[in-house]
Amino acid sequence: MTTPPTIRPCQEADMPAITAIYGHHVRHGFASFETEPPVLEDMLLRRTDVTGKGLPYLVAERDGAILGYAYAGTYRPRAAYRDTVENSIYLRPDTVGQGIGRLLLPALVAECEARDLRQMIAVIGDSGNTASIRLHESCGFRMVGVLEAVGYKLGRWLDSVLMQRRLGQGPSAPPLVR
Repeated sequence: MTTPPTIRPCQEADMPAITAIYGHHVRHGFASFETEPPVLEDMLLRRTDVTGKGLPYLVAERDGAILGYAYAGTYRPRAAYRDTVENSIYLRPDTVGQGIGRLLLPALVAECEARDLRQMIAVIGDSGNTASIRLHESCGFRMVGVLEAVGYKLGRWLDSVLMQRRLGQGPSAPPLVR
């Protein structure tokens, strides 16, 4: 029997494992439109940017090993978007299909709702990424559009699938003054 995963805030010490996970997806997958894996120093800066804005950055861990991670980043830099975030979620390749995403994404949503954020956007690379689309649907996201053939990677054109989920009060009340 394996120990169940724990979801917790990301620590700086987790970043080498996160860098390796993300690097795999950059080199072999379509979830990220980056074509060159960032180095550890770049990933540390990205984490600092997210956490420095008070946004959540979570990891799934089992027996000291990082299985995946998720974070909420700024959707767009303009002030009017301040209550909307974009989620990112990546799993270690050997953990795909084990329910890790179904633990990480709801935890990320809850963290964003606790911060009184109002909307979460998923920008899913590749309309063929049915696992990610289904994961987001199961967590209350709805399809809002597809940007067709907007990226070219690994010899093929890729769509961006846009999904959206209301957080907390959503648009039913004005946001907190930030």
